[in-house]
Order: sequence, then structure tokens, then C-alpha cells
Amino acid sequence: MQQHEADYLVIGTGAVGMAFVDTLLEESKATVIMVDSHHQPGGHWNDAYPFVRLHQPSHFYGVASTPLGSMRIDEAGSNAGYFELATGNEVQSYFEQVMRERFLASGRVQYFPMCEYLADGQFCEILSGEKHEVKVGKKIVDSTFFKTSVPSRHKRPFNVADGVSCTPPNSLPTQAGDHKHYCIIGAGKTAMDSAVWLLNNGASPDAISWVCPRRSWMINREVTQAHSQFFVESIGGFARQMKAFAEATSEDDLFDRLEDSGFMLRIDETKRPSMFHFATISRGEVQQLKRIDHIIEQGRVSALTSAGLVMQDESKVSMPEGTLFIDCTASAIDFTFRGKRPVFEDGCITIQAMRVPNPCLSAAMIAFVEANYDTDQDRNRICSPVPLPDNQADWLVSQFGNMMNQAVWSGEPALSDWITNCRLDSFSAVIQGADKSNPEHVAILEMMSSHVMPAITNLQKLMAASAA
Repeated sequence: MQQHEADYLVIGTGAVGMAFVDTLLEESKATVIMVDSHHQPGGHWNDAYPFVRLHQPSHFYGVASTPLGSMRIDEAGSNAGYFELATGNEVQSYFEQVMRERFLASGRVQYFPMCEYLADGQFCEILSGEKHEVKVGKKIVDSTFFKTSVPSRHKRPFNVADGVSCTPPNSLPTQAGDHKHYCIIGAGKTAMDSAVWLLNNGASPDAISWVCPRRSWMINREVTQAHSQFFVESIGGFARQMKAFAEATSEDDLFDRLEDSGFMLRIDETKRPSMFHFATISRGEVQQLKRIDHIIEQGRVSALTSAGLVMQDESKVSMPEGTLFIDCTASAIDFTFRGKRPVFEDGCITIQAMRVPNPCLSAAMIAFVEANYDTDQDRNRICSPVPLPDNQADWLVSQFGNMMNQAVWSGEPALSDWITNCRLDSFSAVIQGADKSNPEHVAILEMMSSHVMPAITNLQKLMAASAA
């Protein structure tokens, strides 16, 4: 067994692990060993479908030290008029560059790809089986808490009969041309991306069926354009959100207000969504999705046969012969674990969400706190995990958690200053740089500040009513 030493052993080189190590290098002189089962950095991006893009603008994703993209405004497609969204290939290349040019070049990071972490500081090489043991000076860091699942790797929750064509979206570009009808299985953003890809590439809406057991609320991408040139859209969207929180009389009323303000979107205004996973989408993409009429809503799929779908309630839905089924049922988050554990424990850091939906900022912030505070008790006071939402009621809890954390951070001058100047939190910088001579900007800031405390108070009432 090979022996190694380092201050920190980080499990995972996805976006979360990379963001943590980047800030740790900046804020300390620590040495780090990083272990990952993939052949290159980037985590689940290595397994993503070829037409995937970031949900959010590229300029506040990744690691704090290294910009992603060029802050270009897209001029064509459904994202026209908004900041660029990095492709999967661009994200993979970015993380590989960060590993090579920043982490390894520092002389303080050792990287072990194609290795499986075992336990107690031990890992083994996947190909050779050779084992390694790390003498960890400070802490083991688990960046895999979210257990992100992707279609190309997950286990299908339904049976597929022999001769039936079923593929993850990874193979859609190469297989779509061999079929005349398509059935998308899944209700999340991957399913939406697959549907939009088919429509953008000439598939008729009549040739698409969509198994969608849960309708989803989505965030309007317009409000995520954190930059001074989109001050009205982004900070104005946040201010309208605070106003809705403060004035809503029920959970459903809150979402209606958010939709009326342009903050939230849904595909079918006649159907009330029950799911919320922070899917972010443009109005152009929504208009494309509205073109699909054959929506199958009677639950989840149990099996695929040559005749079509067998649902879990044993009902059957026929499909044209030769249909290509597209499996989009993988979940970005493992919702089977709904518990809560401290971020900082004796000899261990479990990276969790400090502000949703920004995993990179959360990981970088945890590294800053680790390097700049002396005790785990103090660190946990500052880093209170925010649960990721599965539905409307969960979203109320996550937003309340965001607000409570922000109140704590505001009382920590060094941390507050770091957040404001961190490129992963563009919103704080946009608020700080508001044009005080612009009446519209001033009105937005006044709306936001006047509704924050009423929003916190009313959110507690709405959460209590939802839980009753």
C-alpha cells in the first residue's frame, strides 16, 4: 500500500470539490490530495449529454480564481439577449485547465484520477487495484454529498423489453435520425433539454410524447443575469421576490405572485406544478415546450414494450412502432436522504449548500470559513446547511434558510467582504454597484430593503401553514 501525506484529502473533483480547493489554496498554505473515479476533473460533466449547457450565466460558475467564458451576450437561439451558457465540453475543458494550471502548478495539490475512495483515508486505483493510504493532517473533505446522478450512469427504474430502443440523451444526436417518433421519460430539466433539442433540430411536435408525472415550476433565466447591465431584470427580480414573500397569503398565492412578476415560469398555465428543482429556463425554451401536446401524466413508467408504455398503476399507453424512448429519469440530487448533518465535524468536512442554488459559491465559502475561523463550533455557526427543494413547500424552507444565513454572514465583516468580492456571487457586487443617480435603481433597492424583514416574518407563517 502506497503511503501519502497531506493536510486535506478531498473526495471528488467535480465543481464542488474544485471550488473548495481553489479557495483553500488562496486562503491557506495547505497541501491537498484529490481523488476521483473519473479520468479527468469535472465530476458529472464527464458523463453529461452532448447538448447540455449551464442553467446559469457562465461568469459565476466554477472556481473563484478563474473566470469561465468571456461574458459574451448570445445573439441567436433561445438564449438570445442573455449571457452565454457554457457547453458541457467548455466546462470540462475549464476544470481540466484549472487542475493543470492552478492546482498542480501550485505544488500543493496531488491528483489521483481513476481511483475509488474506500474509507478512513484509503483509496484504490480502479484499473490496477493498487491501494493508497493518506495520512491526513487536518480533514477529509467529502464533496459528493449531493450524489448527482446522470442519465448515462444511473440505473433505470423501469424494465426494457428486448428489441425496444431506449437511450439516455447522450446518444440522442446519433440515434434520433433512425426513428420517426420519440418518447421522453422524465419531468426535469434533462427532459426539457431533450425536447428542446428535438424541436430545434426539426422534429415535429406531433412526433414527440412526453411522460411527465410532475409539472415543474422554473426560474425565468432573465432574473439570473447578475450584471449591472441587467440590474432591473436581476436585482429587480430579487426585489419582486421579496415583495411576494412579504405579501403572499398562502403557498399557492406566493407562486402565483412570482409567476405574475415574471420570476417563475411554467409550461402549462392551466396545470399547477408540484415540483421545484431550480430548473432555469428562457421564455424561448418554454414556447418551444408548449408545442408538445402529447403529455402523459398518469404516473411513472414500469416497463417499455414493443407496444408502448406500461405504467406503475398497470395502465398502458400505446406508442408507434419503432419509437425511440429517451430516459431522462436520473435526478441531479438524491432526495432519498432528507436529513441534515453538520458541515464541520471532527476530522471531516461535508460540503453542503450554504446558499441555494449556487453549489460553487457554497463550497468556496466553506473553504474560506475553514481557513479563517478557529473552531468547528464557530464554523458551523456560520455554515448552516440549506436543504435543497423537491417541491413548493421545500422551496419556502430553502429560501428562509438563505435569508437566515445571509443575516449571520452580514455580522461577519471579513466573510461579508469576501462574498461581495467573490466572482461566484455576482449579485452582491451588482447591488453594491447600483447607480444611485438612477431613479429606477433606487426604487428597486428601496423595494428590496423595505420587504426583507416582512418577507422573513411572513415566510415563517407560510411554512407553518404548509407543514400543518
